[in-house]
Amino acid sequence: MGEDEIRAYLSHLAVDCNVAASTQNVALAALLFLYRDVLKRHLERVDDIERARKPSRIPVVFTKQELAAVFKHLSGVPYLAAALMYGSGLRLMECLRLRIQDIDFSYNQVWVRHGKGGKDRATPLPAVLKEPLRKQLLRVKLIHQHDLQEGFGSVYLPYALERKLPNASRMWAW
Repeated sequence: MGEDEIRAYLSHLAVDCNVAASTQNVALAALLFLYRDVLKRHLERVDDIERARKPSRIPVVFTKQELAAVFKHLSGVPYLAAALMYGSGLRLMECLRLRIQDIDFSYNQVWVRHGKGGKDRATPLPAVLKEPLRKQLLRVKLIHQHDLQEGFGSVYLPYALERKLPNASRMWAW
């Protein structure tokens, strides 16, 4: 199989098989690896093949009516989590990994630590959620204090913080 057949195969994948751009790119990468590293053969006209691009997608945003219909079926902690994700633009895992110290009521901000791409960022805390969040934190603080009295209530600490701050795993902010 030469350069022309490789080009034809990749075109066949895209046109006839209607595969995703990532599938076509994987096939190209596999063929390039085969020829370069296994067969030790340089392909002249394959290096300049343009890789398929993933189509850009426009995000779907709920209308006010759709949003109201979703929130109508939620209450308590699920409502609070969904409203925080929607209002602050948090991803699911970012919301689930929030710690007490990541919520800044005075600056109306939520700090996302190690979000997508390992980056930190600040997002706005919706004013409508400040009071429900405070009430939830009060309820959870009582549970945390009870857990500490029972010998529980510690959390996972990132990196070497467990060694640096031995009591931090039981502190309320974490």
